Amino acid sequence: MNLYSKILKNKSCYIIAEISANHNGNKDVALETIHAAKRAGANAVKIQTYKPETITLDVKNDDFLIKGDTIWDGKYLFDLYAEAFTPWEWTADLFKEAKKLGIECFSSPFDFTAVDFLEQFDPPAYKIASFEITDIPLIKKVASLGKMIIISTGVADFKAIELAVDTCRSVGNEQIILLKCTSAYPARIEDANLYMINKFTNDFDVVAGLSDHTLGHTVPVVSVALGAKVIEKHIILNKEIGGPDAAFSLDEQEFKFMVDSVRSAEKSFGKIAYNNNVNSQFARSLYISKDVKKGDLVSHENIQSVRPSFGLHPINYEKVINNYCFVDNYKKGTRLSWDCVQSFFK
Repeated sequence: MNLYSKILKNKSCYIIAEISANHNGNKDVALETIHAAKRAGANAVKIQTYKPETITLDVKNDDFLIKGDTIWDGKYLFDLYAEAFTPWEWTADLFKEAKKLGIECFSSPFDFTAVDFLEQFDPPAYKIASFEITDIPLIKKVASLGKMIIISTGVADFKAIELAVDTCRSVGNEQIILLKCTSAYPARIEDANLYMINKFTNDFDVVAGLSDHTLGHTVPVVSVALGAKVIEKHIILNKEIGGPDAAFSLDEQEFKFMVDSVRSAEKSFGKIAYNNNVNSQFARSLYISKDVKKGDLVSHENIQSVRPSFGLHPINYEKVINNYCFVDNYKKGTRLSWDCVQSFFK
């Protein structure tokens, strides 16, 4: 069974721990972060596969200067990605460590060379980052591999999402997961717009989820109640490590709290049923409220609607009053049943 089928079959949300740049250039930190993700309860870890020259150009003009009220303002793109990228020579060991721990591992490729490189590790899925949703050739190449493709939608309008989804389907890939994403770092809770999760499902006939950059765990927990089947959240071993993504990442304890909160939320969903019969014995029913003798008429004075629920349903109250009599002597506190009474008019 492939990963997409497992996610569809499983009632629990699939939780991805995004390592991104949170290794801060240290391979041992990256490996230990996989362990932290496993301990925290994540289903998968995700890395990013690019080199600064495969994602941007080493150009120092205004076009390549980051600005716009981000935590990276004032840096040039090439310099940021040179600081943040995961060295490709680590990849084999990262996949191997994840496999040893029993946690799934895959990556976000950012160009064709990254896709070709990653295929040797046979990842169960690929992730298309928000800013790459318009890179239709990249999406087509990834989708053509026949594996689950997860696409973040942070900067995309309806037409861009539709084009990305149609591109996957044009090569016969229906294993599509769209993630609602707010491409701000960190993102404000009020910008999460989680109603879009269900809209993605309805508009594009896909599985939908959340890629979250808000602080804390509130948004991921709420997203599950609104239909998210996949949640992606950044994890960091220790925020003191620092790095480009540290400000909006959760440490192991915080990530575990998020996972536990999501799992608790899932338990509350239950099933579609008007009455789950929990403590239904405390509902009302009809009881004999004073000692009665055989032949006594059932009346307001000798029966009462009370807790618990083991007697006749209260709907029968008016029916039995002054129309039935007792067939034997009964003590106060006896459950009223049809065996206790007979019609007064027989």
